[in-house]
Amino acid sequence: MTGSEVPPSFRLAYVPGVTPTKWVRIWNERLPGVPLALVGVPAAEAAALLREEGADAGFVRLPVDRTDLSAIPLYTETTVVVIPKDHAATAVEEMSPDDLADEIVLHPLDDTLGWEAPPGRPAFERPATTADAVELVAAGVGLLVVPQSLARLHHRKDLTYRPLTGVAESRIALAWPQERTTDLVEEFIGIVRGRTVNSTRGRPPTPPQPKGRAKGADGRSGAPGKAAAGKASRSGAGGGGGAKKPKGGGRNAKGGASRGKPRRRP
Repeated sequence: MTGSEVPPSFRLAYVPGVTPTKWVRIWNERLPGVPLALVGVPAAEAAALLREEGADAGFVRLPVDRTDLSAIPLYTETTVVVIPKDHAATAVEEMSPDDLADEIVLHPLDDTLGWEAPPGRPAFERPATTADAVELVAAGVGLLVVPQSLARLHHRKDLTYRPLTGVAESRIALAWPQERTTDLVEEFIGIVRGRTVNSTRGRPPTPPQPKGRAKGADGRSGAPGKAAAGKASRSGAGGGGGAKKPKGGGRNAKGGASRGKPRRRP
């Protein structure tokens, strides 16, 4: 490698709530010579980061503009309500929008569920971030509706959450710029999709193997149209070894027909 060459690397962006640990581990096992760098990015800025070549690929929240980005949907998250541990809703296993009708539900500016207004009563002011909204829930100001991964990310001992049914859900996808679908991007796509190290995706096809000798009618290998070795031909042509010597009505040693005594005419 000359001094002007740069060793290959791979930059992977991810939005809050996504844990890429498993895929990074597999990458390091398969491509130990190609370092992978993680780039954390707010959900609203992930698409722009990819377009500006700030990362080679990234885990984003859908929807994204697919005009110039490719995206593979991976999974859908459960939507939950973050509540104080002493809230009455802790007595139920899940909640519905009707359960929030009389509750103040915070709507942070970095909301990832894409709705115009969450269920419940709006707060006087929208928090700047999800982290700020979690602090307000802990202070008893209101409740918060988020994807489950964000509830886990901002976990506090004095808070818990319950699944919320019948509302929008967040979907996670792997995205990358269409014009920069490099070999390393293809490698990472294969890892995320669960392809094994021996997968033929992206690899040259195996060259055709030379054909073996054709099989005869008896199932044995041999040149087509030839009798098996050690057996006499039944066509009347000279056979191989093992053929019986001709008798009276057969052929003589020189290959001619044997002549008997001439018959008398009556």
